[in-house]
Amino acid sequence: MQQSFVANRRFFDDGNFPKGFTRSGRFTLAEGNLLEKHGVAMQELEQGNRAPVNDEEKRFVAVCKGEEPATTAFEKTWLKYKQRLAEKRKFHTVFGKKRIADGGEDFSYVDTDTD
Repeated sequence: MQQSFVANRRFFDDGNFPKGFTRSGRFTLAEGNLLEKHGVAMQELEQGNRAPVNDEEKRFVAVCKGEEPATTAFEKTWLKYKQRLAEKRKFHTVFGKKRIADGGEDFSYVDTDTD
């Protein structure tokens, strides 16, 4: 049986986690190391750029599609990574800034939350 989640390079997401996964404060040391070592394989499986080589990888793909609940460390860590990406995309502000026609600035409250 072939080994699961083998990757030929390390996985980094410098755009979202410029200090690395473990130093981001969002992942445990074990999760960060798992992402770095196997994240390329997990990403390729999720995106369909790589075919699963065994039952563990087939199940991982099903979990990514929402067909199965996450039970393994690989599945839980990848879903946590995807959740953290979604959280980073949200943008909230308390105060908005709008320009007034005469060039002055109005610093009054503007509700920008669309929830």
